[in-house]
Amino acid sequence: MTGTLHADGVREPLDAVDVARRVAEGHTLDARDALAVLRTPDEATLALVAAAGVLRRRYFGNAVKVNYLVNLKSGLCPEDCTYCSQRLGSAAQILKYTWLPAQEAFEQAARGIRGGASRVCLVASGTGPTDRDVGRVSAMVEQIKEGYPEVEVCACLGILKEGQAERLRGCGVDAYNHNLNTAESNYQEICTTHDYADRVATVEQAKAAGLSPCSGLIVGLGESDEQLVEAVFALRELGSDSIPVNFLMPFEGTPLAGTWELTPLHCLRILALVRLACPDKELRLAGGREMHLRSLQATALEVANSLFLGDYLTSEGQAAEADLAMIADAGFTVLGHDGGASAASPEVRRRGAGTRAAPNA
Repeated sequence: MTGTLHADGVREPLDAVDVARRVAEGHTLDARDALAVLRTPDEATLALVAAAGVLRRRYFGNAVKVNYLVNLKSGLCPEDCTYCSQRLGSAAQILKYTWLPAQEAFEQAARGIRGGASRVCLVASGTGPTDRDVGRVSAMVEQIKEGYPEVEVCACLGILKEGQAERLRGCGVDAYNHNLNTAESNYQEICTTHDYADRVATVEQAKAAGLSPCSGLIVGLGESDEQLVEAVFALRELGSDSIPVNFLMPFEGTPLAGTWELTPLHCLRILALVRLACPDKELRLAGGREMHLRSLQATALEVANSLFLGDYLTSEGQAAEADLAMIADAGFTVLGHDGGASAASPEVRRRGAGTRAAPNA
């Protein structure tokens, strides 16, 4: 790591807390500063989080946005993404099913909304939707919007074809999620059935149609610090409004089974990096947060301002009641609600949703 060169030739390491202060004053994070953030010593990491938290509170105050996943179609995916339990040839023990009936999708979404969610994420496995699939999702969205007009709907259906983003926007979809996942220089290590450029093109297509771009990362895939910086800066350049950060869940039956590269403090440094690179963007704690942040999940809310409630796509998350209590205990409030855990309806308190969602969505 480089830093200030003194007259005696001794180079002083960059101070990541000072980097955070300079970003708060208007400095744009560069690659050297970003590496300093990632390489902050463990003993200085909480000070880094506090410094980055100044930006979180500047743009998002004390609120935590709660998102809720509805897994519309699970497993049986023809793509070979190494991290995914739904991949081609996966031996992971997950639920596999084709499209949920529209009424069941609506009921699952309603449970999440009653539990405090202000955004519902409709997710389907596969390379991308057919035009018939877009019509199916459009009908679901219209039903959700009729019942809960104030709720945001984000669709995550894979790689889009021409005209599909416009159709989704026309039926009431507010945002489209398609994660970059990792650096372009690392992409061939995690997937060979589609290209990094396909993902960028889909996010750009969603933006052009007026959908809010939601695109993020999966960390812990074996990427270097430099590649992680590359990926975060690509999201900044792409203009992602919402950045979910997933932490690899190394499922048995997938090529990355047994891959454990993250510690709770390293996860905090990654989140601080994203906040400093993209100060005014929604930063969401996503799949694997319980496994990798562990007792530091509440601390992570000092830099992240959003999370998924309850379960993910093919794995259970923390109970929704525990999520809401954690938010309240840490002194935060649920966006759009007056209080923390009291927002949970009885059925959400029992298990968070009733839906299973895939990690790393």
